[in-house]
Amino acid sequence: MDNESTQDKLFMQRALDLSLSAIGRTSPNPLVGCVIVRDGQIVGEGYHAKTGTPHAEVNALQTAGEKANGADVYVTLEPCSHFGRTPPCAEALIEAGVKRVCIAMTDPNPLVNGQGIKKLQNAGIQVEIGVLGDQAKKINEHFLKVVTEKTPFVLYKCALTLDGKTAVYSGDSKWITSDGARQYVHGLRNIYDVIMVGSHTVLHDNPFLTCRNIEGGRDPVRLIIDATLSLPLDAHVLTITSGLTIIAVSHAADPNKLKEIRAKANVKIWQYDTERYVPLTMLMKDIAIKGWNSVLLESGGILAGKMLEEKLIDKIEFIIAPKFAGQGPSPFSGFILSQMEDAVRITNMELCEIDGNYKFSGYVDNS
Repeated sequence: MDNESTQDKLFMQRALDLSLSAIGRTSPNPLVGCVIVRDGQIVGEGYHAKTGTPHAEVNALQTAGEKANGADVYVTLEPCSHFGRTPPCAEALIEAGVKRVCIAMTDPNPLVNGQGIKKLQNAGIQVEIGVLGDQAKKINEHFLKVVTEKTPFVLYKCALTLDGKTAVYSGDSKWITSDGARQYVHGLRNIYDVIMVGSHTVLHDNPFLTCRNIEGGRDPVRLIIDATLSLPLDAHVLTITSGLTIIAVSHAADPNKLKEIRAKANVKIWQYDTERYVPLTMLMKDIAIKGWNSVLLESGGILAGKMLEEKLIDKIEFIIAPKFAGQGPSPFSGFILSQMEDAVRITNMELCEIDGNYKFSGYVDNS
């Protein structure tokens, strides 16, 4: 590895770290960081904070000022070439007179998709593509899923015992994991756009589905799958005033109860013209249309099993406590197979310890 490629990686790593400053805040836009370097020194840096605000390149150019002229730019995603909520970043880089742009990954958005790179090259700017590209793709896996498939990235998080149970026989599940592990889950809620559960979870546990004890945290959109509208009107998810709650129902929902719930503040009804079930694939597409890139699935095994069966789960995080629970429900009780050769495979498995528990994470092979 030569010195130049080593330096490129160092500066690109800084840009990637900057992009994470806005994690969970940019949907439907991607996470982007930018670093401007002149004579081996950083003279400007910035990141995209949220939709509708200046992009990372513009923020970095503002901090660099005249020093951007003749400088190298490191940006985690291809600069945009079109007018959206903000002007095109490729034009801003050209006008600033930068010499070289190092891009971690191209933007698959049809509005960009190589056009930003072409515009830079046509202006005589040297362009390098692919430095720390795998890291950039992982950071933006939520955005990439929506752009390429028009459906959100779904993470299924589940707490379970060493013998694979999500509760004991009576249904009691408080608490399987430790305080530290539960705090980690609140961190996930802070960075995912939507938290999704089924009606059984609400009826049994009456959760708030909020993000707690996270500095600067925000509550995700709460999405409850309740085809027949069985939730009681005093359920926490219907009475909490922070954030938005969405109830997805079918044609079988009681019209009178629908009217009462629609009158509640911060609650929306998504009704589907189906009988006693919510079409999950259609629901996922509607989430993407609303501009939400990611879903944290915290449901019980029945809904999770249906999501797995319909190939709607992208990643799993199972937090396993060193306990045995005996007979009890499992993480995918709604998923039934007759042959082992049809078992769903998990790839890129990782393992770490969280406060005495063990987190297994990996990607679902939906091929």
